[in-house]
Amino acid sequence: MKLIRHPDKSQWSEFLTRPAFETVELTSTVNAILSDVKADGDAALRRYTATFDGCELDGFRINKEEITAAGEKVPDELKAAIRTAGGNIGKVHAAQAEPIKVIETSKGVTCWRKSVPIECVGLYVPGGTAPLFSTVLMLAIPAKLAGCREIILCSPPDQNGRMNETMLYAAELCGVTQIFKLGGAQAIAAMSYGTETVPKVHKIFGPGNQYVTCAKQLVFQTGTAIDLLAGPSEVAILADESSVPAFVAADLLSQAEHGRDSQVLLVSTSENVIEKTTAELEKQITRLPRSEIALAALENSKAILVDRVDTGIEIINEYAPEHLILGVDKADEVAERITNAGSVFIGNYSCESAGDYASGTNHTLPTAGFAKSFSGVSLDSFVKKITFQKLSASGFRELAPTIEIMAAAEGLEAHRRAVAIRLEEIDGI
Repeated sequence: MKLIRHPDKSQWSEFLTRPAFETVELTSTVNAILSDVKADGDAALRRYTATFDGCELDGFRINKEEITAAGEKVPDELKAAIRTAGGNIGKVHAAQAEPIKVIETSKGVTCWRKSVPIECVGLYVPGGTAPLFSTVLMLAIPAKLAGCREIILCSPPDQNGRMNETMLYAAELCGVTQIFKLGGAQAIAAMSYGTETVPKVHKIFGPGNQYVTCAKQLVFQTGTAIDLLAGPSEVAILADESSVPAFVAADLLSQAEHGRDSQVLLVSTSENVIEKTTAELEKQITRLPRSEIALAALENSKAILVDRVDTGIEIINEYAPEHLILGVDKADEVAERITNAGSVFIGNYSCESAGDYASGTNHTLPTAGFAKSFSGVSLDSFVKKITFQKLSASGFRELAPTIEIMAAAEGLEAHRRAVAIRLEEIDGI
């Protein structure tokens, strides 16, 4: 990790900038995939699956027999862990439901808002080097709780044309209605446009590589809603002398092992903590099966030494990390001052892994600084908010002059007349 000591505020934007990716060629490549799938449907999906996943598939839909067979291969201990995590995720997201509140804004004028489920949603779950079955829980559980009628899941097959068995078990447990062996930009295209096999969905959820992210951006421009724009995963840790360097190093590595482009940031008031954490990183990384990936991520990571926690909080809020771990004294008080972060982990025992898997909060979160303006996935992500209003004749009569004056001031005569014609009927003119 590169150490930066007491940087001047004028330097912050320089070292907090995320690495940029070449987008022109990427966009051109992804556009071509989207166009092919839109034009050729399943035939294009077969071509791209053979090219990118290395397997020839006649069909993409997973049938009930495959799901049952996969479930039988998942160890009972893992099934129990998934059920425990799913239960916690369910509790957190069920508590996010909002009751309908009818408000009488003036006598005879009532307004309210109702949450209505998005009818058909598409979930994308990466396969790649780490099949993220936990993401199935994070997306399918709130979708089911929200009442989505169709929950479509796409995830890439391996070279033998099979999907991860644990992922299939989790999907079945969470109420996914259809599962397809499809990955990459072609899966996003299939769910966005629909093919002979894959239904068109109304909103697409889930993380992915730069091709998937680019595909989500492009289909959003043509009318398919998406959850958020997720770039490489990231963690920031704010630490002082009360932190445990071994814990800090483990948390940095748990993020770094996601991918070579993962973002890792340590902000500390103690050079001693930074030195001990660096030593722990060197020791712990040798034990990781994904050490090469983690090491590549750490090469682009930074440790920032600051004079006080207040400065660290300022840096964190400017960076707006996806995950933030607070290994500091009075961590609860510090947490109240965090304004830009996807998810906050308070205290030395609140590791990011807890939120990634089983504490109950959602791990699909805004990256690349989007935590300044976007929330992570929640129950709200799977519903639309529809407003309603109802006016009685007397309530309308009372409010009518206000509406007429405002409509006339804007020069919208038809709006004013829509009020006047009702007043004439009420007054018997």
